[in-house]
Parts: sequence; C-alpha cells; structure tokens
Amino acid sequence: MGIRLLTAVARRLWVLIAPCGGRSRPYPADKLLATIEAGTVFMLRDGHTTAGAITLTPDAEEGMWTDEELVEPSIFANKLTVAREYGGQNLGERLVDWAGDRAGARWLRLHAWTTNEGLQWYYLAQGFTHVRTVNEGTAINGGPRVSGWLAQRKARLTTDYGFTDRTPPERLRFAA
Repeated sequence: MGIRLLTAVARRLWVLIAPCGGRSRPYPADKLLATIEAGTVFMLRDGHTTAGAITLTPDAEEGMWTDEELVEPSIFANKLTVAREYGGQNLGERLVDWAGDRAGARWLRLHAWTTNEGLQWYYLAQGFTHVRTVNEGTAINGGPRVSGWLAQRKARLTTDYGFTDRTPPERLRFAA
C-alpha cells in the first residue's frame, strides 16, 4: 500500500532534488518504502490533497559527513517535494522551517545534486551554508554519487509555518 500511495503522490509532486533531465537511476522502491514504514516521511496536506512532503532522519547517508560533524546533534532533510499546483506559495521554505523547528538538534543538514545550481541557490536563500561537495562514493541506488552538495543551517525555532502541525509527538521520536 505504501509504495502505491507514494507512487500516486510522486506523479503529482515536483521533486526539487531532481536534476534537469531527471534521474538516470530511480531511487530504490524498497528504500523509499523503508522511509515510509520508519515514519520519517512527513506530508503537508490540503484537505485530501498532498501539497508537499519532506523526509527527516537522524541518520546521515554514509560517506557524506565527517565523524566530527556527526558528533553534533543533527537532523537530515531529504526528498523535499512540492506539488506543482502549490508552486509559488513558499511551501518548500515553510516545510524546511518546520523541519528545523522540529529537529530537536543543533543542525538541519541536507545534500543536494551537485549539478543543480538552481536548487543549491534555493537552499542558500533558505539560510543554509554550503559545507563542501562530495563526489566520491556510490549513491543509494547503486550509481555514482550525484547528490554530494552538502549544506547545513542551525535549527531554529519558529511557529510561523502558515499551516497547522498535527504531527503526533511519537512521530518525532528522533528529536531530543
């Protein structure tokens, strides 16, 4: 059920992390289902419509962040998506702000496509600082690493998301 739901949602969502031309190797369905089952995918709903989604995890993708960085309390955001019909409403920015508020950590960290300069500028405009770019290693889908542009910003408290947070506290079990 989870994969069917996410596939239907994905057809309607604009994946901000997708590079121009799309992915040459799809994200593995079993990995996607695991994030759903782990309760790390958070959806922004407008009635019965999914307006956006973000995945938050306490675990960094292997080979991206240094041991010294990983000692610092961090939450990792990925797969930020906004439905096309909700574009221009700052939903991505508001989801990132919500994630930073809910992080329960010092840092909100992410990785993005190394070739998607528009996305990199988007995150810089959201207050992230580019840490470095990692090109070595293998991506989770078995192909070459293409999302090694690392960025972070301090997690900050805000309640001005413009939406009501109905997330049960147990869904944020990774928070301090």
